[in-house]
Amino acid sequence: MAKLFGTDGIRGKANEYPITPEIALWTGKAIAKTFIESGKEHPRAIIGKDTRLSGYMLETALTSGLVSMGMDVFEIGPLPTPAVAHLTRSMCADCGIMITASHNPATDNGIKIFDSEGYKLADELESRIETEVFSMLSHHSSGGRSGIGKAFRIEDARGRYIEFAKSSIKNHSLSGVKAVLDCANGAAYYIAPLIFKELGVDLIRTATSPDGTNINENCGAMCPQNMVRLVKEHKADIGISLDGDADRVIFSDQFGNIVNGDRIIGLCALDYKVRNRLSNNTIACTLMSNMGLIEAMKKAGIRTEITSVGDRYVIERMRDLDLNLGGEQSGHLIFRDYATTGDGIISALHVIRLMKRKGQSLHELASGFMTEFPQRITSIPVQEKVPLENLPEVSDVIHKAETELSETGRVMVRYSGTENKCRVLVEARDADKADLWSKNICTVIRKTLS
Repeated sequence: MAKLFGTDGIRGKANEYPITPEIALWTGKAIAKTFIESGKEHPRAIIGKDTRLSGYMLETALTSGLVSMGMDVFEIGPLPTPAVAHLTRSMCADCGIMITASHNPATDNGIKIFDSEGYKLADELESRIETEVFSMLSHHSSGGRSGIGKAFRIEDARGRYIEFAKSSIKNHSLSGVKAVLDCANGAAYYIAPLIFKELGVDLIRTATSPDGTNINENCGAMCPQNMVRLVKEHKADIGISLDGDADRVIFSDQFGNIVNGDRIIGLCALDYKVRNRLSNNTIACTLMSNMGLIEAMKKAGIRTEITSVGDRYVIERMRDLDLNLGGEQSGHLIFRDYATTGDGIISALHVIRLMKRKGQSLHELASGFMTEFPQRITSIPVQEKVPLENLPEVSDVIHKAETELSETGRVMVRYSGTENKCRVLVEARDADKADLWSKNICTVIRKTLS
């Protein structure tokens, strides 16, 4: 049977392996058994979800598995992934479970697991849970327990997270700022508008009417064009576009220019450094971050730690080195003084608060401090993830590109950890060279793998 956990929990097509109610049931049993065997006499779990129709099916199955093994479950309903991480910690639960496929389409779903401190579960524990699931399936038995847990619905979960998010900027008023907020018809559809309105933001809302099938559909962080249009139409000061589970965010300035995660990390790092708040004078970002960010940070006297792609690797490095600021170009921004995972809402609150404190627009804050290298990023659907080193034509064209760009750019080709796609990044000081080698590599990959 194929591996369960990928780079961000368990993910796939709803009602197809591994995202089936049967696997969810056994996963719940395995989670409970793993924590009980780790010495937890009567463990407790938080379960949240986004707005996908399949979330009901998976929530019921997971809960059944957990309580059947003696674990109590606190269901909090549709809330952002970072809310699950926060509530797991604040309610002293042993783990948090988020049912979501993040930025993927509504036909997908997934299961993310957090530890008691609100961090994504360690690889070792994921491996133990996976082994336990396969063992139970092969024996058609979970070993049984005399004690059965209970399930509770936490009615005030929204209010708890609202107050937590606002407290991250000490409940400072954000009045005088007009913002477009795109909630991707996802987990933040209800709670995010409340937070911004309570802090005084003049808000234009969009994609806040989920129907179970429209999450991330032509909206949200993966499709910011609608946000850009509304920013221009309403003459807003800023655009905020969350993804389906609200752990990432992409911004627009008042002119409709996209401001990605690299620029947000950079401008916040410069502000932190001036105020002596940048832990160890270092930020963390991934291999996907633009070389222009790294150059700008070096010029400002700020060190940059580079990690593998994925917010979990950024957070691991931040924990190892005690860093408080990091993230990904794609919009996972980690303000570790407040959150244990990417949090789109808290990130947006801090950006608007910075605008207010400095009396500057997002355009002014994001411009000037860095010059981006021309970067071409392409996602190519593939039928299977054949190791690239086993594909001579692909390896050859990548080697040629790396050789030509060794002094003035870089090439990175990898498979997505959550989708059947091959990601191609080509970056160079010369835009024509970036275009040329991106086209050459993508042509060979499509011919070989599509």
